[in-house]
Amino acid sequence: MSETTKAVRKSLQKRYRRERLFRAFGLLAIFIGIAFVGLLFVNIISKGYPAFQQSYIQLPIHFDEEVIDPRRERDPQTMRRADYQGLIKQALRDAFPDVKGRSDKRALYGLVSKGAGFALADKVLANPDLIGQTRNIWLLADDETDAYIKGHVTQSEILHLEGMPSVSAMTGEVEVTADAAIMQPLVSALRELSSGDEGKGSLTELPKDGPSFLLELKDGLVRIEAFDETAIRGEVLSPLSPEADDTGWMFVWHETPESERRVNDKTISWLRALESREVIEKRFNTLLFTSGDSREPEQAGIAGALAGSLLTLVVTLMLSFPIGVGAAIYLEEFAPKNRWTDLIEVNINNLAAVPSIVFGLLGLAVFISFFGLPRSAPLVGGLVLTLMTLPTIIIASRAALKSVPPSIKEAALGVGASKMQAIFHHVLPLALPGMLTGTIIGMEQALGETAPLLMIGMVAFIVDIPQSFTDNATVLPVQIYLWADSPERAFVERTSAAIMVLLGFLITMNALAVIMRKKFERKW
Repeated sequence: MSETTKAVRKSLQKRYRRERLFRAFGLLAIFIGIAFVGLLFVNIISKGYPAFQQSYIQLPIHFDEEVIDPRRERDPQTMRRADYQGLIKQALRDAFPDVKGRSDKRALYGLVSKGAGFALADKVLANPDLIGQTRNIWLLADDETDAYIKGHVTQSEILHLEGMPSVSAMTGEVEVTADAAIMQPLVSALRELSSGDEGKGSLTELPKDGPSFLLELKDGLVRIEAFDETAIRGEVLSPLSPEADDTGWMFVWHETPESERRVNDKTISWLRALESREVIEKRFNTLLFTSGDSREPEQAGIAGALAGSLLTLVVTLMLSFPIGVGAAIYLEEFAPKNRWTDLIEVNINNLAAVPSIVFGLLGLAVFISFFGLPRSAPLVGGLVLTLMTLPTIIIASRAALKSVPPSIKEAALGVGASKMQAIFHHVLPLALPGMLTGTIIGMEQALGETAPLLMIGMVAFIVDIPQSFTDNATVLPVQIYLWADSPERAFVERTSAAIMVLLGFLITMNALAVIMRKKFERKW
């Protein structure tokens, strides 16, 4: 074998190694990209899916006529202004008659959403015959209550115990005693979980700032404060019942200390009592899609933001599509080739790379300050997004026109059609799929924009759902931005849920663009 042949083979082997290495790096890059996208989706979905469920509490509400309509006139205004929240508070006091202190009552009232009274008002106005009756009504739970029911507040463990100990009292400070054999599983768990030293001749005190250790027995709840081999000392959080069946008892352990969570042990005792009565349930969260924004997380929804996004995109589409397609047709088919058209083309390409916030500043200066159009309106938002998406649509439309073979236009001109007829009757229909694809991509870009809309005031707190193009409104990305800045756990869920809805829209629009291209695409 000659030296030349060896050198060629060596060179080929080196080139093949480089190709394999490049291919491996390419596959690694694809894998890393897919992994990060998958991690993003898993993170968003894991945080957002609980927002599609909401907790409700059933209470027997007495629609007291003296509270709702003391004059017996059935005037809608009078019935609307009634103290429905007071009816809910009375139902809660009846459900837990042992709650006496002012702070405890305030915590008890906090189990139910502050907006539940409005739901009762709507029921009475829809059916005034409810006045004077007592009905079991499902009421929206408070966001902290909802978080506990969903398991977000604290990590809980339950140990079922056998036998039944003796208790010294039904309320207040109580001592629970039993044989060492019965207490042994509980004592072993407490020693393993607590940081207290083993007692010698006296009870082992549990740290007050540590995890919560609770005993559920005789239809009540006891917070454990100290223990030894045969006795437990603690505070009754939910009164014990002497008539309760001695069918067993449970040890409930909450890892998160009471001082580090919004739901304290007393609130947990009330919720566990309601759960035992089977008057708590989780339902599909229709409010997320039917209500506007709210200060109360459990009442907040994306209906207003969705309506604002829809109205804004309608304005954007109605303006950007005809203007963009018209500009593309003129520049590609009719404009003379000179320095002015070259300048226009260069500026269109440059505008496609301009940061979106610049268009927001332009909209603020021109549409709001100069023309005096209303702030936070879908009309102004649509105008700003039209300016932003026009370069994308013009560039995509010109590329679609160029993709049509020149022979189509030449054949039309050859049989006597005017240039206008050749363009609009023959070239444009064939280029339309590409134009529509570019328009949909532009609409996707507009749907996900936040910065330009913040500049024109669409960051306002909007409760009412907009009905027209001049009503105050916000859009879905801005709503996500506002919720992401809120500390409540329920807003974290709703932020991720709103992102899931937005991603759903974007994926749908992408799929629509692909389907349209496949359906109308012509291969020459």
